[in-house]
Order: sequence, then structure tokens, then C-alpha cells
Amino acid sequence: MAQSKSGTKSKSGRKAQSSGAARDPIDRIADAIERQAPPPAAMPDFAAADAFVWYPQFARLAPVAHVNRVEMSLLKGIDRMRDTLVENTERFARGLPANNALLWGARGMGKSSLVKAAHAAVNASHARNNPRSALKLIEIHREDIESLPELMALLRGATHRFIVFCDDLSFEAEDTSYKSLKAVLEGGIEGRPDNVILYATSNRRHMMSRDMIDNERSTAINPGEAVEEKVSLSDRFGLWLGFHRCSQDEYLAMVEAYVAHYRIPIKREALRNEALEWATTRGARSGRVAWQYVQDIAGKLGVRLKD
Repeated sequence: MAQSKSGTKSKSGRKAQSSGAARDPIDRIADAIERQAPPPAAMPDFAAADAFVWYPQFARLAPVAHVNRVEMSLLKGIDRMRDTLVENTERFARGLPANNALLWGARGMGKSSLVKAAHAAVNASHARNNPRSALKLIEIHREDIESLPELMALLRGATHRFIVFCDDLSFEAEDTSYKSLKAVLEGGIEGRPDNVILYATSNRRHMMSRDMIDNERSTAINPGEAVEEKVSLSDRFGLWLGFHRCSQDEYLAMVEAYVAHYRIPIKREALRNEALEWATTRGARSGRVAWQYVQDIAGKLGVRLKD
């Protein structure tokens, strides 16, 4: 009888041991998955720089020691847009209500240059009064726009104020990443943090191609609703700044401002003739074309373009 009890007990023990052994591989798999999971993003040292680039694959904000920017005084032909964006940025830096901004229009007319110049100008005056609350510029690449909610979560608890900047933002057919941007701008449960504002540049007013709009209209049961969903993205930017092609006088003013700033020794009449010929060969007049001409003439004359 005792032997029977002992045998029963032995079987139970082996069964429990067997059950425990069966769970071990599952535990090991769970541990391996946990080890592979990315660690929670650490708050970066925002005192390290005034500008950062967002790398979502590492959940990291990389500091930028030297921002590639143009001095505000060299941006010609965009006075109204300049004043409007600087005023909006100043309000945001002081903690007052301000709008997300979409800078759209002709190529090479200084959209991204204006964003960086406005940040530098406002930050310079604001930081003098309150160095610990300097305005930070964060660039997010177009292909990383789906990670915008993760970036917002990282910035939400920070003490600084941030301009999140996306250059050349546009969307093609079958691209649904714009929905992440819509949720952050307006409509999401959390929404945009109070210490963050979004500035974007685009060659398109609605950030999508015309054939994309036409395709949505032709294939939808209700064409108006299909187009409305995509067009509503640009509507969520409270501030629209349109950039148009510059006149000949504005183009020449850009060239002359660069030449004066960098002290390039060339006579005014020769400068104007050569600059117009350069624009003719390029088939366009813009700030970018003006800068490319200045680089060419400075190289020919042996002048280094240093501020």
C-alpha cells in the first residue's frame, strides 16, 4: 500500500517536473524577445545644441553643431512671408498662441531658408532674456513622418519649446503616412504638445500631386469626400505662406545682396549682365539660382564664401 502511494507520488512529481520543463523554452523565448525590444527613449541633452535631427530607428535626437542657414538680411523678395513667420515664431517662443505653418510654392525661393533663419533670429533675442528656455529646431525627414507621434511623446515632457521642421513635404498615391501628421496637427486624443509647433515646406499647396486628386475624384463613389480627406491635411496648418517666382529686379537684388555680403570684387554692370545670362541658361529666376551664380563668380574670382 505504501509502495503504491510512493509510486503515485513519484508519478505526480515526474508530471510536475515534466510540466515545468515544458515551460522553460517559452520562458526563454519571452526573455529573448524582451532583450531585443528597444529600450525606452532617453531624454536628450537639449543644452548640447540649438538644432537636432530625429532618427526614429534609434529613437534618438542627434545634435547639429552647425546649422546650414542663410542670414535673414540676405533673403530678398519675401518680406511679407518673412515678417509673418517671424512674428508667429516670436509668439510661440514667448509661450503665446501660435499656428503651425505651411510654406508652399515655387522652388528655390527660400522656404526652408526662411524657417532656419526665423529660428536663429528669434532664438538669438529670446535666449538673451532666458537662456535656459532657448527655442530648439528639430528636423524630421519626410520618410520618417510616420514616427511623428513617437517624437511628440518624447518632447511632451521637456521644458524647452520646439519647432519641428519637415522640408519638402509631399505625398504620392497609395501613401497613407499623412494620417500620422493629421493626428498630430489636430484630431488625435493627445494632439500637439503645447511646447511644440510644426513648420513644413512643400512645392504643393495641398502636399499632393494634381493627378492624385484627379484619380481620387474619378474612382470614388463620392468624389468630394475622397478628395476632402487628403486636402484637409493642409487645412490643419493655421498659417499658409505662399512663395511665388521672383521678378527680374528681385532676382538681381538677391545677387547683389550676396555679392555685397561676401565682398566679391565685380562691377555692378558686369554683375547684372552675367547674372541675367546665368538665369536665362537655367530657365528660371529664384533665390537658389542667384546663390548658384554667386558661387560660380566667387570661384572664378578666388573669393571664399565665409561669413
